[in-house]
Amino acid sequence: HHTQAWLEEVVLVIQSQRNSYHAHQTPFLSYPTLFVLSYCQEWFLGKRLHDNEASIIHHYAFSEDPSSFGYPDPAAGWAISMSLLQRLAERIQYERMKSDFTIDLKHEIAFYIWEGGNGPKLTAVPEFCTQQRDYCATTFTTYLPNCGDAVNKEDIFVAVKTCQKFHSERVPVVKATWDKDAAFLEYYSDVTDPSIPTIHLGVPNTERGHCGKTFAILRRFLSDSVPKADWLLIVDDDTLISLPRLRKLLRCYDPREAVSLGERYGYGLMQSGYSYTTGGGGMVLSRVAVSRLVSSGCSCYSDDAPDDMVLGMCLSSVGVPITHSPLFHQARPDDYSEDLLSMQQPISFHKHWNTDPVAVYTHWLQDTQPRDEL
Repeated sequence: HHTQAWLEEVVLVIQSQRNSYHAHQTPFLSYPTLFVLSYCQEWFLGKRLHDNEASIIHHYAFSEDPSSFGYPDPAAGWAISMSLLQRLAERIQYERMKSDFTIDLKHEIAFYIWEGGNGPKLTAVPEFCTQQRDYCATTFTTYLPNCGDAVNKEDIFVAVKTCQKFHSERVPVVKATWDKDAAFLEYYSDVTDPSIPTIHLGVPNTERGHCGKTFAILRRFLSDSVPKADWLLIVDDDTLISLPRLRKLLRCYDPREAVSLGERYGYGLMQSGYSYTTGGGGMVLSRVAVSRLVSSGCSCYSDDAPDDMVLGMCLSSVGVPITHSPLFHQARPDDYSEDLLSMQQPISFHKHWNTDPVAVYTHWLQDTQPRDEL
């Protein structure tokens, strides 16, 4: 039996971000009619998503039957009863999180609430919607808002990190897919190869981390050696990205602000840690953010330190917020819920493992209309 709840009995939590674009969206929110099933029982409600196969971003949880575990679609919103909220608030005070990393918050919240079978699983409620229906309490418009004409190609400088052993394997994929959509693009490697061409920044290649190389890219971006652009995009050589869609998204942000944009992960957030944008999904920085970071003197503790995490730590120290967009993806399409991706116009994916990267690009990222129209 559903009983209507008074608005005073419902706590609405609105997840937003600190850039001016997101702040300006708050007045346009509408408040739906909400229903309460029970004041005393523990309820966890939302639109259910699930994995079709074991996913690296979910630590291969429920690998024997990935679809058996549901987690909420944040675009539809989700709800927990006050009794469950109070118990979770008490639990989190004394129980340390099992991982220092926050990778996919919606899955990790569901896993934490489930508590190995001791807590409730997500109950799928049809009133939580991402498409408009008469019965919906919530609905959703788009992850890629229309803020006006896309920024110009010349407004973005693209830096591709590579190394000699991938010149013949990965770089040709970039050239066959998305590099032609860039006005300014440079490949940075551990050797100079005029056939690509690549640029050697004087930083030795490292098997992991690449922090030294990334900070050299930041300094080069601010120098007179490259064309002056509002935005810097740093990607790996196995990143697949739609630059036309990125140009459309960047129209929503003011390059005169310190902006760091991408897929946001977290480290040690329960212990005064920091957020960072994942390198494989693409890291977007405004010139103001790069300038503030470089001038702060914050730097790598070693050339092979994880560049995306060090960048996040440095940006946090200088007060630059990490802005999350779910359109950037650190992993392959197969690692995400089909229902979730069906609602998106993705901007990026990462990794060539066990996939045909050109086919992934064509299916998920290539727009059929002329690029200049986006």
